[in-house]
Amino acid sequence: MPIDSSLVGLTGKPVWKTWTSTDALLYALGVGAGQADPLDELEFTTENSDGIAQKVLPTFANVAFSGGGDGPSLPDDIDYSKLLHASQAFSLTGPLPTAGRVETTRTITGVYDKGSGALVTTEIVARDSVGQVVGTIESGAFFRGYGGFGGERGPATSWEKPTHKPDYVVTYTTRPDQALLYRLTGDRNPLHSDPVFSARGGFSTPILHGMCTYGYVGRALLHALADSDPTRFTGMSGRFTKPLLPGQAITTSIWVDGTGARFQTVDDVGDVVIDCGTATIR
Repeated sequence: MPIDSSLVGLTGKPVWKTWTSTDALLYALGVGAGQADPLDELEFTTENSDGIAQKVLPTFANVAFSGGGDGPSLPDDIDYSKLLHASQAFSLTGPLPTAGRVETTRTITGVYDKGSGALVTTEIVARDSVGQVVGTIESGAFFRGYGGFGGERGPATSWEKPTHKPDYVVTYTTRPDQALLYRLTGDRNPLHSDPVFSARGGFSTPILHGMCTYGYVGRALLHALADSDPTRFTGMSGRFTKPLLPGQAITTSIWVDGTGARFQTVDDVGDVVIDCGTATIR
């Protein structure tokens, strides 16, 4: 089966996903919490600090709701060294518990012909034990070299970068071994750890997970816009435009826009790595 529009509408079987306090703590470390100061962000990196209750980073939803053979499956002969994460969005109806269980269903919502490759979009809906929706995830995966099948190019974005000075600018520096740490949260794609595999994909060295960069940016948004309160952070979206290398710094410019914000993230040479960013805040 090729990558083309015939895949649209395929839905995987519902799968129960569970996570523990340790999973949430490991994720927080994987996206840099406490990196600059181990005594900072203790509510996200520890579960037994005096007077500090553990909380969960909102972007952890992207890990908690994903993986585990939820399908639907793409063609078996796809070369995954040609895969790049194109976009990611999530929404939550409330804060995530430190340990939880949800039933998730994944559906292929679009397959678009970008010429040089194919863009496959999916949606995951997560429900609790009584069937109430607790969150959704929308992802885009770009497969280089799989375009040209004659499909639609997909919808255009209406996002515009504000022309005025950003309300907040936040810079974080990733660790040289950041990808090795983040992969322990579940994404074991060797593109991020194996130099032989990454070379097949056209990269001289393993690149950082796009979702790791996304988690760093989510922390910046949470602290700048929501006073570090996960109950106020209800959603985020962005497009990945350039891979980041472990050890690079990222700077996120944030423009407040009513009850939400727009943002753009650049690497340490000024190239955009996440574009068309939005966040919703209570």
